[in-house]
Amino acid sequence: MTTRLFAPLAGLGLLAACAMPPEGVTPVDLVAFDEAVASIGCDLVSESDYLPVELQTGLTREQVIQTAAFRVASEEAVKLENGGVRLITGACAPA
Repeated sequence: MTTRLFAPLAGLGLLAACAMPPEGVTPVDLVAFDEAVASIGCDLVSESDYLPVELQTGLTREQVIQTAAFRVASEEAVKLENGGVRLITGACAPA
């Protein structure tokens, strides 16, 4: 099941050249995404991470995945070895 969650993240490198927010995701949604990811410990790895972000932001799973990809392409997040993503800005900035 976890593999299905991260298959869309495999193409993150392709997005680096065109770092634009996902269609339908507003600047307000981007702020809400950052706040929601920070509230769960800054990492999106498993179902238990994605669900609260979806609930807090009102974004769909696909929008959350695409927003995570956008944050990676914008160098505001990094890919993790386990296939997840870690936000590295704002409240999630490394100390």
